[in-house]
Amino acid sequence: MQIAVNLPNDFVAFQSAADIDKDMRLSYSRWLLENSRVTLAKAAELAGLDNYDFMAACKQNQVAVIDICEEEMLEELAGMRTL
Repeated sequence: MQIAVNLPNDFVAFQSAADIDKDMRLSYSRWLLENSRVTLAKAAELAGLDNYDFMAACKQNQVAVIDICEEEMLEELAGMRTL
């Protein structure tokens, strides 16, 4: 699917169409992940990045990639100790 977005010329004059496309895909994929609309792998795919590069981009923009609270994490760690 292709979506057209009208942006003011002075807003985009300093970037190429490819750079704008890349930035918009990354921004939208981060938004989808942050709002629990897609998995990390799907968001990375949409952004055109591998999972690790996408997680790094999320970190730079303070988007959490692990949706687990401290209590759940401690329970997981306790379970791993019994293995």
